[in-house]
Amino acid sequence: MTNLSVNINKVATLRNARGENVPDVVKFAVDCEKYGADGITVHPRPDQRHITYEDVRKLRKVVTTEFNIEGFPSKEFIDLVVEVKPTQVTLVPDLPGALTSSEGWDTVVNKDVLKRICDLLRSEGIRSSIFVDPRGEMIAGASNVGADRVELYTKPYADMFSQDREFAIAPYIEAATLAREAGLGLNAGHDLNLDNLGYFAEMIPWLDEVSIGHALISDALYYGIEETIRRYKSELR
Repeated sequence: MTNLSVNINKVATLRNARGENVPDVVKFAVDCEKYGADGITVHPRPDQRHITYEDVRKLRKVVTTEFNIEGFPSKEFIDLVVEVKPTQVTLVPDLPGALTSSEGWDTVVNKDVLKRICDLLRSEGIRSSIFVDPRGEMIAGASNVGADRVELYTKPYADMFSQDREFAIAPYIEAATLAREAGLGLNAGHDLNLDNLGYFAEMIPWLDEVSIGHALISDALYYGIEETIRRYKSELR
């Protein structure tokens, strides 16, 4: 079954709105694991508008499932992940100030920097994943720089799903097949939700992991976090 990694950035956003420690991000992560999450994802940004570097250090001490840290590979970010050694680092091309991830890496143009970082992560015992659009040349580029996995950027799929799900999934099946042939592990994320997740996982059954935050945390406002995790994992079955 595809693993579910819960992105808890939005929990930190809510906490930061009051400048105190409610909700407690660390306790929330532990509870997500207790309720069945297969991993915890965070994306610390330079402006610390949600997850902070100190949150990352605290979470490393308590997360017992897979710990995935996303981010742009600035010097500060790389220093942090080498320090805390998560299970996986997902490299995203977001520059400082970006609202959210809106495209994948050009793994051809950025091959030198990505190779250097993937080599470093491997030397530290950290799995590398590169956030990419579902395009063959980007998959090949990720393989060429030595990445362990790719994470497919799924917003275009989510945007098209209600209109024509077969058309929406087609480039992702092709990209996922190329990734498998190249020996790459396969993750996916961005705008996946209870409506479109099941079909995505059904059509790409070798999908290793999905990382979901905004939709999952929003659903938890209605269902509660335990029931929400149960529903998402049910879609992945």
